[in-house]
Amino acid sequence: MLQVEEGPDEPCLRADAARNRARLLEAAARLIAERGVAAVTMEAVAAAAQVGKGTVFRRFGDRTGLLTALLDHSARQLQADFLGGPPPLGPGAPPLERLRAFGVAVLYRSAEQLDLQLAAQPEPTRRFSHPSVQALRTHVAMLLRQIVPTADCELLSQTLMAYLDPALINHLTRQCGMPMARLEAGWHDLVARVTCTEPSG
Repeated sequence: MLQVEEGPDEPCLRADAARNRARLLEAAARLIAERGVAAVTMEAVAAAAQVGKGTVFRRFGDRTGLLTALLDHSARQLQADFLGGPPPLGPGAPPLERLRAFGVAVLYRSAEQLDLQLAAQPEPTRRFSHPSVQALRTHVAMLLRQIVPTADCELLSQTLMAYLDPALINHLTRQCGMPMARLEAGWHDLVARVTCTEPSG
């Protein structure tokens, strides 16, 4: 089951509000584990947590907000891994190796949580401005600047992140039947072509 815990981005919550938030997220995670993402409605979470439906709406705004909050913990863990974890994902490896490792980590994280990732995607006008998406793209752009400093790394980072989009992963793995090993090899090939370097392995 998806593990839920309070993150560092909730410092201003009163203790009872923080407990309420954790209780709601735990209820939503239980529903996903037992019945799948489709079972997670604001009403179902309120009932499972034994609170009023209005409490869930006040805390998360809408279903997308609730599902996004569920993903925040794993997103924070991924950020911790690439900002301070061991190489090659974390600092200490050459930027090209870190970029390769980053894509593979995101691919497999998305594959493990694909239904939740798809359900939590914001509407198109907010999709690319979500803080967790921006954090990943910023990291990719930073690595690209070290590898190909003369390129338009902001735009190239958008191209690379598009390959890691949960909707595309869903299409390729579930609808086209591609194995994850092929997607991983495709990521390494794309990185090599974008950075004009030799493919890994």
